[in-house]
Amino acid sequence: MQWRTRLRCRHPPSPRKYWTRRGIAEWLLVRLREPQPTLVGIDHGFSFPLPYFSQHQLPLDWTTFLEDFHEHWPTDEANVYVDSVRDGSCGNGAAPSGNSRWRRLTETRAGAAKSVFHFDVQGAVAKSTHAGLPWLLYLRRQSAGRLHFWPFDGWSVPPGRSAVVEVYPALWSRGFATEGRDGHQHDAYSIAAWMQQADRRGDLADLLNPRLDVADMKKAGIEGWILGVA
Repeated sequence: MQWRTRLRCRHPPSPRKYWTRRGIAEWLLVRLREPQPTLVGIDHGFSFPLPYFSQHQLPLDWTTFLEDFHEHWPTDEANVYVDSVRDGSCGNGAAPSGNSRWRRLTETRAGAAKSVFHFDVQGAVAKSTHAGLPWLLYLRRQSAGRLHFWPFDGWSVPPGRSAVVEVYPALWSRGFATEGRDGHQHDAYSIAAWMQQADRRGDLADLLNPRLDVADMKKAGIEGWILGVA
């Protein structure tokens, strides 16, 4: 299956200089209604380590996890930020807390990837994860089953279906010249370019089905997996 990839997109007319998460989510919904299947790579954690589910007595179900998280971290609402929840101004971030020593299997396999609970350090994805998870729920609800969230909806993407995957730019960004892009721009470009190259080589099918044993595959089906991690 051939995927559509975009190496550069202009954000919608807005007084803001950069894309907002809402702007990205709404733009994606429009693109994902088009007939050409699109592969969307997002650079933050899609789920939490298994100890989190156990500690908070959550069923091993990704949609339920997203809904529970959103109740405590409503970071998709206007003027609600991760720090607003962390300092107690809104939400209830202290209730469903995690441990910065907990890492998902895919983070361990990736090597340098930080825990989704490791805030305020260089290279951390905790803030982007806690800001972005409610928007995954938004996309899931608004797409009404038309969008495949990998690997939670299955490791194989049905033919003709668009998919959303977790990515980690540090795996690939050094393989592309920066050409004047800043770090964030280059991360985004590198992921799109890498996925495009993998698609053209016919490698995506293998990347979407990593070689994991049965136990690890079951675990990763709940914690999520970074595309390209072996």
